[in-house]
Amino acid sequence: MSLPASFLAAAGYTTPPLWRILTKSGYFMGLSGAIGATLTYAAAVRPTLRSGVGGSGDTEVLRRRAARYLAWSGVVLLVAGYFQLAARVARAGHGTAFDSALTPTRIWTFLRTPAKPGTWVAQGTLTLVQNLVLVATAVVLISLFTARVGRRLDTVALIALPLSLATTLISAIPTAAFADLDDLLDTLLVQAHIISGTVWVGGLALLVALATTRRALSGDAGVLWADLWRRFGLVALICVGAVTISGLWLTWKAVGTLPQLWTTTYGLFLLVKIALVLGLITAGGFNQFWLMPRIAHARRADATSSLLHLTLRHFPRVVWVEAALGLAVLGILPFLTGSARTEAAPDSPAPTATAGILALGLLLVLTLAASLYATAKVSDTLARRPVLRSRGI
Repeated sequence: MSLPASFLAAAGYTTPPLWRILTKSGYFMGLSGAIGATLTYAAAVRPTLRSGVGGSGDTEVLRRRAARYLAWSGVVLLVAGYFQLAARVARAGHGTAFDSALTPTRIWTFLRTPAKPGTWVAQGTLTLVQNLVLVATAVVLISLFTARVGRRLDTVALIALPLSLATTLISAIPTAAFADLDDLLDTLLVQAHIISGTVWVGGLALLVALATTRRALSGDAGVLWADLWRRFGLVALICVGAVTISGLWLTWKAVGTLPQLWTTTYGLFLLVKIALVLGLITAGGFNQFWLMPRIAHARRADATSSLLHLTLRHFPRVVWVEAALGLAVLGILPFLTGSARTEAAPDSPAPTATAGILALGLLLVLTLAASLYATAKVSDTLARRPVLRSRGI
């Protein structure tokens, strides 16, 4: 997306430098690979492989591909984490250029910065702990490159999962007490947005990688994949709920009025992100209401050929689109700097959550939970219908 320089200047928007765009997008890709892949493996892939619904040969093919994918996720996390740390050093001030911030001496100086008055711990110390956990996560995942460790994939994934979650959660620990309830909610909902988003995008990417093994799978692998898609559907629904609720809060904080979505640069980038997320939700709805019922019908009818075609032809194509949309969302994130409020009115005070706002938020949570439950029930009802037209499969 290209915007005229005159518009950017008039709106008070500062375009992030290229190094900031690349490091931030890369870091969230690294988190998606670590958090999303390990959680999806633990919640969907592992239970499916252990359920006994597929042949041992198909199970072994998917297990090997999952181990290799998680190992490469560790490599990406390690590299992205290093560049993100350098970017933090460069953003810390003192006129440090990004290329200078890449040097270990600059990084170590930043990590040893003493705590400021009124704080319980130095920011550099928290950053050091966070990056030590990041390195530990990467090392655990990278160890899957060895055949001996790869045979213990389940154990390694379950170790890496809490470590990868801690990588982002540690960054949210405040160096001083929370100023108010808004400050606490901001921190919690930002982390909910990050974790649910990375699980969603990272899980899709893992399943895309696993689906490329279809040539090595047997003709009976459709049953295995039907169970895998069903389990990930539940994970995706939870992510949709968390992304929506946290996203609404963050949008309320960043956007003062509806016109600010198209009269500020921040708002325009946010509109692009919202459109991409809606595309993800639409594709997920297509899976829930069209593909999953047909997969369930083919499975009950023991239609091996149709089941294999649906699970390893039609479904992966939609997931490819979802994964591409998810990566596009990560590409937009670095451009969401500042807020539409401050662009429109630099002295505009930040909104404060009142009892009414919190009550409305609770109502939205309950409404969304009910709608997601209804989505799952409708999909299940469609799957139980005795006859489904198979035209177009």
